[in-house]
Amino acid sequence: QVQLVESGGGLVQAGDSLRLSCAASGRTFSLYTLGWFRWAPGKEREFVAIISRSGGSTDYADSVKGRFTISRDNAKNTVYLQMNSLKAEDSAVYYCAAAGTYGFHTEGVYSYWGQGTQVTVSS
Repeated sequence: QVQLVESGGGLVQAGDSLRLSCAASGRTFSLYTLGWFRWAPGKEREFVAIISRSGGSTDYADSVKGRFTISRDNAKNTVYLQMNSLKAEDSAVYYCAAAGTYGFHTEGVYSYWGQGTQVTVSS
């Protein structure tokens, strides 16, 4: 069992940066692939970024490549999402999620989810 708690969301202006954190409970954090997803009203929840258990492999949605960076600190049971050059279309509730396997961007692969943190980018 893994419990995930996101933090770091807020209201920023276009072009600003924000770093989201997701703290996990449990001693098996390093066994899980971690992902970030986001949901905006009127849209389906979408994949944002993924990081492997060791942190050695990452992947991103095309819409955030070059602007967002996912990282993890297994000693702190925490995964991060550094978001730079934010745009209004990045406004959403951001969720972190844990999966037992790497390489999939689909929600169904992820067994554990946080409650989400709101990011609002004003233009």
